[in-house]
Amino acid sequence: MSSPATNTTKTQLKAGLRARHMTMIALGGSIGTGLFLASGGAVANAGPGGALLAYACVGIMVYFLMTSLGEMATYMPDSGSFNTYAARFVDPAFGFAMGWNFWYNWAVTIAAELSAATIIIKYWFPDSSSFIWSLLFLALIFLLNVLSVKGYGESEYWFAMIKIAVVVLFLIVGVLMIFGIMGGEAVGFRNFTMGDAPFHGGLLAFIGVFMAAGFSFQGTELIGVAAGESENPRQHVPRAIRQVFWRILIFYILAILVIGLLIPYTTPSLLGSDLTDIGVSPFTLIFDKAGLAFAAAVMNAVILSSVLSAGNSGMYASTRVLFALARDGKAPKMFARLNSRGIPQNALIVTAAFGMLAFFASLFGDGIVYSWLLNASGMCGFITWLGIAISHYRFRRAFVAQGRDLNELPFRARWFPFGPLFAFLLCAVVIVGQSLSYITADGIDWKSIFATYVSVPLFLILWLGYKWSKGTRVIPLKECDLDTGARQDM
Repeated sequence: MSSPATNTTKTQLKAGLRARHMTMIALGGSIGTGLFLASGGAVANAGPGGALLAYACVGIMVYFLMTSLGEMATYMPDSGSFNTYAARFVDPAFGFAMGWNFWYNWAVTIAAELSAATIIIKYWFPDSSSFIWSLLFLALIFLLNVLSVKGYGESEYWFAMIKIAVVVLFLIVGVLMIFGIMGGEAVGFRNFTMGDAPFHGGLLAFIGVFMAAGFSFQGTELIGVAAGESENPRQHVPRAIRQVFWRILIFYILAILVIGLLIPYTTPSLLGSDLTDIGVSPFTLIFDKAGLAFAAAVMNAVILSSVLSAGNSGMYASTRVLFALARDGKAPKMFARLNSRGIPQNALIVTAAFGMLAFFASLFGDGIVYSWLLNASGMCGFITWLGIAISHYRFRRAFVAQGRDLNELPFRARWFPFGPLFAFLLCAVVIVGQSLSYITADGIDWKSIFATYVSVPLFLILWLGYKWSKGTRVIPLKECDLDTGARQDM
């Protein structure tokens, strides 16, 4: 009896995302505070060459992950995305753990971004109430998601446009300054080779920046969730993913290069780049050097839009994954109900409530709980990436094992199996290597290690607990379900 209902529920999700929405979701997810703020610390810690190499390596990994996800999402678009593919091509228990890991990741991100937004808004209103601002921002994000899927897509489109415009302006101003057209004398490559640059701090510094670069790129995988509500996933998803490579190259690699060329890595303020002091953002420093007035205020507004964009995406993604878990019997059925506009409203309400409760916890914990949420969420993102690589490797092997023609795939990831294997290896290195940054001459920072790695045992408990209770097994390649949900109409 449950199967027909499940299928009916699934088809009720409305396809309201157009090509421009899909493109901006892919791009918007990859530009945020990691670029606007953390990039300064990356250059200071590893030198301009170390930061550039770290971001380039992670950018290549993300591109491979997106092509892997694109191959599955165009053939079988589903709002459950990662957990659906993991359950179909690896093990139902693995899919269960992936789904709840992803929901937790983005539900927690909502809380963290609400906290960040209140810090940013106090640049203009230092004596205002954090509680009031958090309520207003949560209400805004909730309304954008509850009205229609197009409301989310349209808001994310404009959030991304703001970020793109600023990065393009930054690159133009930066290039003009490098050649001396703006800001006085030409800087050239002087800062890139000063001291022990371009590489500074040794292997541990490089690994530490590698982690920061990885966190900066998280969010690009949202296109896999959005594919389930795309008007034409077989055209829109490949187009968005192909553009990811060039946008990573332009908006990240070139931006890091400009920062490394214009700001000496020895500049003390680079290490202080955070939400509480927008004046030390490398973007603000360079705009100031160029003589542009109100640089700090403009960057504060841009970073606020980035934070709201992340919260908006978190609300959308976690709601859709919770809906898919309920549809597949892995969460209470009430979360699979949809309103008249095709929105999983119950899932949206509980996700918003969870985000608000976590925000209160971060307030009462004097920032300790907030820091824990941020670190735990970041590690969840790497677990998701690992799952995408494993699922795609198994998907392609199952496709061949069952005698299917690869020409049936609307979009084919190049460099298989190198792509998913490379992404898997790099993600594993990042997860394990993160602990090295907490080992210093003063000892081991056990609190930070716990805060960062708590997501790993939680994931294992979900995976192995479901496996033990349901008696699931790794699905043989010839038994993987390649038909249910496959789109043959595009």
